Amino acid sequence: MYLSADDILNADDLPREAVDVPEWGGTVLVQGMSGTDRDRFEAAMLNKDMTGVDKDKALEMYRARLAAACIVDENGKRLFQGAAVKRLGEKSAQALSRVVDVASRLSGLTPEDVEELTGN
Repeated sequence: MYLSADDILNADDLPREAVDVPEWGGTVLVQGMSGTDRDRFEAAMLNKDMTGVDKDKALEMYRARLAAACIVDENGKRLFQGAAVKRLGEKSAQALSRVVDVASRLSGLTPEDVEELTGN
């Protein structure tokens, strides 16, 4: 039996995982990105003419932007937006990397995707 459109649209398919971040004194909830969120995240790294990746732009605050896209509260609402993303980027690289590793896995970002996005 195949899934219906309603089955697909009503599926709770955004995985979440609690991540212990000792540098911050506790645990954060990390949620995988939706398809639309991932498209926005990737599009933010493209040149204005959409022909390639702007390496400097892609690398600028990559960890903070990915962590901000995936750290949520219990209701799935993002905790960091706007200027708070820049402040998040000023936090421990080790802590951010711990969150980014989980965010990447839950969002289906492979190492190859990251290389392509960051122009490495």
